[in-house]
Amino acid sequence: MDVGRDANKRVFNRLGPGPSSFPSSSSDKHQKVCFHWRAGKCNRNPCPFLHRELPPPPLNGTSKRSYGGVSDDVPFPGPRHHTSFNSSSSWGQPHGSNKVVRKTEKVCHFWEQGNCKHGDTCRFLHSWSLGDSFQLLTQLEGHQEGVSGITLPSGSDKLYTGSKDNTLRAWDCQSGQCVGMMNLGDEVGCMISEGPWIFIGLPNLVKVLNLQTNVDQNLNGPVGQVYAMVVGNDLLFAGTQDGSVLAWKFNDATNCFEPATMLKLHDLAVVSLVVGANRLYSGSMDKSIRVWDLETLQCIQTLTDHTSVVMSILCWDKFLLSCSLDKSIKVWFTNEIGKLEVTYTHNEEHGLLTLCGMLDLEGKPVLLCSCNDNSVRVYDLPSFFERGKILAKQEVRSIQAGPGLFFTGDGTGQLKVWKWLPESKAAS
Repeated sequence: MDVGRDANKRVFNRLGPGPSSFPSSSSDKHQKVCFHWRAGKCNRNPCPFLHRELPPPPLNGTSKRSYGGVSDDVPFPGPRHHTSFNSSSSWGQPHGSNKVVRKTEKVCHFWEQGNCKHGDTCRFLHSWSLGDSFQLLTQLEGHQEGVSGITLPSGSDKLYTGSKDNTLRAWDCQSGQCVGMMNLGDEVGCMISEGPWIFIGLPNLVKVLNLQTNVDQNLNGPVGQVYAMVVGNDLLFAGTQDGSVLAWKFNDATNCFEPATMLKLHDLAVVSLVVGANRLYSGSMDKSIRVWDLETLQCIQTLTDHTSVVMSILCWDKFLLSCSLDKSIKVWFTNEIGKLEVTYTHNEEHGLLTLCGMLDLEGKPVLLCSCNDNSVRVYDLPSFFERGKILAKQEVRSIQAGPGLFFTGDGTGQLKVWKWLPESKAAS
């Protein structure tokens, strides 16, 4: 993601050395970086343009004091000791690193069709990504419309995906072949798994499947599309189109899920849910995030810093991250009186759709953020240094982490499998 630079120069934010190592504007020949130097082939001596990167723009966000975090028991997909940030002030701090800037970010149409005649000399991309930390492993073909859910149930050797084409597909993790398909009769709004259970959000119901016992149950109660689900404190929560958050609890005696409660404070649809620190967080089209105590199921705080739909929420270590169509990612931290407040804001040129956090092969924390310009930005955390970008034909609404892998699904139904590269290979 870029932080407000010109759109043609935002492949990577080449932050480089700090501002103190650059001469003032009065001593520079031109405040412009040499295009040929960037490409590694400038032969002008002297060259009227800079042979180094300009200092980074001022960071968009304010750093506040660290008072301790949300909690030490926030769940995260990876070892906790790798994702500990010293303080809230470390967010958004640049680190010196040089990355190759590509001359274009547009994928070659002829390369897509398999008949580009220019080969390596083509000025457009012959790849669906920019960056050297990851690469496309394979593409899984089958869905005819947008992929709206991806999950890897624990203990299973299959990947499951749901789509707006009304189907659930199972993919063999070894061969990449589709080994099963279920017609659900309506479009999938979201999908998650917990242990052997798969939960599928559909209009006006949640379908429950158990991969071990073959239990198939429909949970009624939602009004409109189910957009988001999460499991916490032995409850299944679902965010719905009418602004409600419904909860069900599993009954061992009947081997079924039974209604537990309904949380109804949002004015518009609930489109994102996450659990962490004994709290349930719900993001809504009403531009707010509500914080619910998991024990009492009472709303204990309403966060209203976003100015548009809160599309995705993520708990990470002692922090809460949220993204919105208002083109911002906000990092929240608990202050000295126990209330969440924004400690850093990262701004984008485009609206944000989905957040997914994971660890790379070196155990470094990485954030993937999909935007409504049909791209996914890949960031190091907590610096928000951009490692690279994934390009797609349409918006990517689903991202899922796996062991050394991650998966993206876009609006055309394309499902891509990406693998992380070792740092030594990426550097070479």
